[in-house]
Amino acid sequence: MVRQISAIFGASQPFDSTHRYTTSWILPPIVLASLRIILAIYAFTTTFFILAWNGTHARQDLNRRYFSYFTSLTYWGIAFYSLFSSLHTFRYTLTGTSWLQKWPVMLQVAHAVFHTSIVTFPVLVTVVFWALLYSGVWFPTEFTAWSNTSQHALNTVFAAVEILLTRTSPPPLAHLPILVLLLALYLALAYLTHATQGFYPYSFLDPNGGSGKLAGYVLGILAAACVIFGIVWLIIWIRRWLTESKLGMHGKFAKSSGVEDEEMSDFERVNRK
Repeated sequence: MVRQISAIFGASQPFDSTHRYTTSWILPPIVLASLRIILAIYAFTTTFFILAWNGTHARQDLNRRYFSYFTSLTYWGIAFYSLFSSLHTFRYTLTGTSWLQKWPVMLQVAHAVFHTSIVTFPVLVTVVFWALLYSGVWFPTEFTAWSNTSQHALNTVFAAVEILLTRTSPPPLAHLPILVLLLALYLALAYLTHATQGFYPYSFLDPNGGSGKLAGYVLGILAAACVIFGIVWLIIWIRRWLTESKLGMHGKFAKSSGVEDEEMSDFERVNRK
């Protein structure tokens, strides 16, 4: 029963037997691991620098509000996913297996859902920011230009690395309700923030602007998240079809993994059906 449920959520057992989470169709594992750790370092550096800048430039109120913003939460998600995925990939490079493969099933499911969230939510953040929140006037200082570009544009670049350069499969449809639940929980957090701190993280969440308008924004963002999930799913499917089926680029594997021939034979057998 546990195996069947975990398979529905993208954690078939044995988990990641062909190392899709830790390999690329074009980059050697050591290069993929290095790229991921670079992204993690950049994301963490950006986060801590923003907090330090706010704290030393009379912007402490922004730090107190920092974790009330969906942008901040998703950026932390990118940072931690990049960090842990790099460690798993370094481990795979050295030994042919990753710690991820030995984790309890529930943590493997969590990792699969985590991956889906960091290839979906950053794109949603980018779309909402530039479509709804950006005033159309470029930022007045180099710091605000850099911080906003890092969090509202490069975040999607980081997601694109995972979407386009790795060998991951399209996310299971069972992940979509979980993403919707996470968005609902954030909505609850936004109103809890208003109740405890007296402000709405995003002005369009203020019901004083009209309940119909508010419902339109909420449902619109929900619909956008579902569409983005579908687009990401399709892009990953096309990437696998193009690289593996058309170009025969089955992946760059660690020498000690002994998986390349198995992966190719499995792929060819599926194609012959």
